Amino acid sequence: MDLNAIKQKLDGLQQKQQTGPKKDYSLIFWRPTVGKQQIRIVPSAYNKKNPFTELKFYYGITNKVMLSPLNFGEKDPIALFASKLREEYTKENYVLAKKLDPKTRIFVPVVVRGEEDKGVRLWQFGKLIYEELLSLAVDEEIGDYTDIATGRDLTIETVGPESTGTNYNKSSVRVRLKQTPLSSDSSLVEKWTKEQPDPNAEFKRFTFDEMKSALEKWLAPEDAVEEGDIISEPAEGFDNTAQPAPSKFSLDTSKAKENKSDKFDSLFDDDQVKDKHDDLPF
Repeated sequence: MDLNAIKQKLDGLQQKQQTGPKKDYSLIFWRPTVGKQQIRIVPSAYNKKNPFTELKFYYGITNKVMLSPLNFGEKDPIALFASKLREEYTKENYVLAKKLDPKTRIFVPVVVRGEEDKGVRLWQFGKLIYEELLSLAVDEEIGDYTDIATGRDLTIETVGPESTGTNYNKSSVRVRLKQTPLSSDSSLVEKWTKEQPDPNAEFKRFTFDEMKSALEKWLAPEDAVEEGDIISEPAEGFDNTAQPAPSKFSLDTSKAKENKSDKFDSLFDDDQVKDKHDDLPF
C-alpha cells in the first residue's frame, strides 16, 4: 500500500469538501415565521400564464423526499404499484395504496418585503393556502395581484403550535388594499422577473429503478437487511423519516403461495401490468 498516494487522495477529498460550493437553501426557499410578513408574488419566469407550480412528492418511503416522475410525464413505479393494489381490492390493499399516494405541494416565486436583498425565493405550501390564493385571484375587486405595475402585496400571518394545538405553524393570507408596483426600480423588476429558482430543478429526480428499489425495501425491510446493518425503529409522523409499511399487508394478492419478491417483480412485468400512466392527469 502506497501511504503517500493514499494521503494525497485523502487531502484532495478533504480539500474538495471544504472548498466545494454549498447550496444556501435560505436563498432558494422562503418559509413564513410566526407573526406577520409582507410579500409580493412575482410572475413566474418559467410560466408566464401561471405563477403556481404543483409538484407531487413521496414522503416516508426513504429518509429523503422523492419527487414523483409523474410531474414530468414519466412512468412512476410507486403509482403503478398503488394502481395495481386498487385493482385487486382488499381492505389492506386500500390502506396501503392510500398511504402510497403522493402529496401535492405548491411553489410560487415571492419577494419578501424587508428582505429584497435575498431576491426571489420559492414559497411552498399545501391545499388550504393554495385555495386562499386562487380565491383571491378570481375576485374581480382584487384582480391580478401579481401584476408588476398594479398588483398588490400580501400579508402572511402565522401562528405557532401553541395556537394551532398541533406540532405545526399555520398561516393565513390577506391581500393589501393598496395597489403598488413590484418595485420602483426598473432594474430590480427586470432582475426579479428573470432570475428565479426553478421548482422543477431544485429536487433530485430518481430513476424508475431507484424508486422501485426504494419501494421494495419499504415493503419488505427485512429483505434489505444485510449482515452488519443496524436497523432503528422508524419515527412516527408525517416528515421525511421513512415510515413502516402496514404490518398486516402482504404482497400476496391472490390465494396462491408466492414469494414476496417474485410477486413484487410480477407487478412490473410488461405482460402482467397494464400501464395506466397515460390515464393520469400529468
